[in-house]
Amino acid sequence: MTVPALLPAPPASPVAASYARLAEAFSGLRIEEPARGERLPRGAGWVGADELAAGGPALDAFLAWDNAQVLRDYGTQARPDVVASFGLHRYAWPACLLVTVPWFLHRRVPRLPARNVAFQRALGRMSVRVDEFACLPGDPAAALPGARVVADEEALRAEVRASLAEHFEEVLGGFGPRMKRGRRALWGMATDEIVEGLWYVAALLGEERRAMTELDLLMPGTAKPYKPYAGAAGFRELAGAEDADGTPRATRDRATCCFFYTLRPEDTCLTCPRTCDAERVRRLTATA
Repeated sequence: MTVPALLPAPPASPVAASYARLAEAFSGLRIEEPARGERLPRGAGWVGADELAAGGPALDAFLAWDNAQVLRDYGTQARPDVVASFGLHRYAWPACLLVTVPWFLHRRVPRLPARNVAFQRALGRMSVRVDEFACLPGDPAAALPGARVVADEEALRAEVRASLAEHFEEVLGGFGPRMKRGRRALWGMATDEIVEGLWYVAALLGEERRAMTELDLLMPGTAKPYKPYAGAAGFRELAGAEDADGTPRATRDRATCCFFYTLRPEDTCLTCPRTCDAERVRRLTATA
């Protein structure tokens, strides 16, 4: 009797558990990894990050969605640079989580050049291919293909910054000319997305305070600037706004403004530098 040979099991993904936990906490985003040899999805609403980086028809179509949404929801035509800023935010916020969530949850940092990421925002889905990742000594994932062991936590933070810088250096090349902002402002926006995305998700996971500590170390700002980033995590207590247990609520000031005030001057973002602390306290107290 001939026994059929068993095919070897595919290597475990170093980030699958992190992405699964993210999906459990935040239903608005699902991250999938194609099988080995399978292409990232295209068409049917999918766009590659490399297509956005190219700044051509794919980016035109991507921003047309934002333009239509502004007209539908606010009944006014936004400036083209404002539309481009909205579009970058809607891509960058989930894209940052592709790197920061595995780092925060499992101390693994995937390298994700633009060619390895695709986005379907109408469905809240991303598809990624992880060919290389960094981890700490002693991590069982160090035996997986593509693993690169780094010395310690600071070295791993450097990997987070490097991975996101590689990705956004490409993507900002596409969005930047549409946004009409200088390089420092563009990287300030990227810094804000890195910080605020993980801050939000960590709160859903019940680990907000740990995330704030980690992000202050990741993005210390002028105390220890890391190029090309601009700005800091910069968390601070907001006097007058407390949680149910009396713990002061945290806030931060964004390094950049998304220009939403150009549509509704009275309705700035909670961490916008235009929003004073008294207004932040009022809003947080009203929604507590």
